[in-house]
Amino acid sequence: MQIDTTKMSSRGQIVIPLDMRKDIREGDKLILIRKGDEIIIKKDISEWAILSEKSFAETWFNKEENEAWKDL
Repeated sequence: MQIDTTKMSSRGQIVIPLDMRKDIREGDKLILIRKGDEIIIKKDISEWAILSEKSFAETWFNKEENEAWKDL
């Protein structure tokens, strides 16, 4: 796992550090997932991935599920 920092510009732009974007090219689509104060950026591999992520988010970010799994 890699961890790094970046800053957001006044226009809402961020720079992904070079060593973390070696497999990302100009024009590639990225998926952003927000859960509380976490933001996850994933490289989009196809259109179905977006639908899959939305469906996953509906299940994953479910309060009842969080409560059921919190002590495991």
